[in-house]
Amino acid sequence: MSSPDLNIGYMPLNDAAPLIIAKELGFFEKAGLDVQLRKQNSWATLRDKLHVGLLDAAHMLAPMPIASSLGLGCQPTAVIAPLIMSQNGNAITLSNNLVDDIVAENGLSEISFPLSAKLLAPIIESRKSSGKSKLQLAHVFPYSCHYYQLLDWLKQGGIQMEDVDIHVITPADMVDAMLNNDIDGFCVGSPWNAKAVRAGVGITVTTSFDIWGNAPEKVLGILKSRFDETPELFERIISAIKETCQWLSILPNRFEAALILSKTAYLDTPLEVVAPSLLGSCLTKPNTAPRELPLYNVFGALDVNSMENSIVEDFILLQKHMLSAKQIHNEVPKAHLLEILNANA
Repeated sequence: MSSPDLNIGYMPLNDAAPLIIAKELGFFEKAGLDVQLRKQNSWATLRDKLHVGLLDAAHMLAPMPIASSLGLGCQPTAVIAPLIMSQNGNAITLSNNLVDDIVAENGLSEISFPLSAKLLAPIIESRKSSGKSKLQLAHVFPYSCHYYQLLDWLKQGGIQMEDVDIHVITPADMVDAMLNNDIDGFCVGSPWNAKAVRAGVGITVTTSFDIWGNAPEKVLGILKSRFDETPELFERIISAIKETCQWLSILPNRFEAALILSKTAYLDTPLEVVAPSLLGSCLTKPNTAPRELPLYNVFGALDVNSMENSIVEDFILLQKHMLSAKQIHNEVPKAHLLEILNANA
């Protein structure tokens, strides 16, 4: 059975692989789907296009459907997330200058990985006492695991969000912002941390796996009204993505995936930047052996209805991070989370 043209949005990140590989290797076509992938330049643009129907589905940050349903930063819009496509994949990169300050202020000969944020404390205090500006840190979107992971990393080191200035920058612009000395550090998804290391402008000090470990990262986002109109069509999309994730779970396939993702049409980024995280390596700094992190990028295609309890618990944790970040004032009822996840649909 063929389908009408379907527009699926994505951001140029390694964890868009389930969509890009499904298109390139024919998993969508095998399911009778005519899919056009639409690269977006910011998470806000992707969200807005999904909300108004310009996109039929999208590669979304795990907290985004919750934020959409609650009307955080947008009109309340029922977006469901019936499939978790990936886990982990983010990291925190600090500028060379900031790492030099960390070494000097803490009397270190070198830093170790993963790095504790407590080593920022003397720098923050020194800047405060001398009247200098706060450290400038960045993440990708207000309602993102990146933001909550950055806050958690700081909090674990005794640093409060008020001690630093935090900005939103689109993923592909992070390295340029650091190169221009606009920011001192950022939390972003691969491959942009590796790009900073390859360019010699930053050092990746910790990953999201170090901070949380196997948290949901990207989901397949769909307008609930659109899903309800043609559930069979979206089940075919979900099935094709699941098959793609099984292919991606085989490590030797990851190099082929990196070759495809690096193409101009997709990430438009050199293979040596795209490949490391897909192959279970975290580049930390130039001329240094990478950290071995087999779970850096996990593509699991976690079906909400087959793993309902554990996934709902993950989303309960996400909304607790939203509470901690003062983005919401009350817990989201479990029944509402089940609706967002389209559980038992």
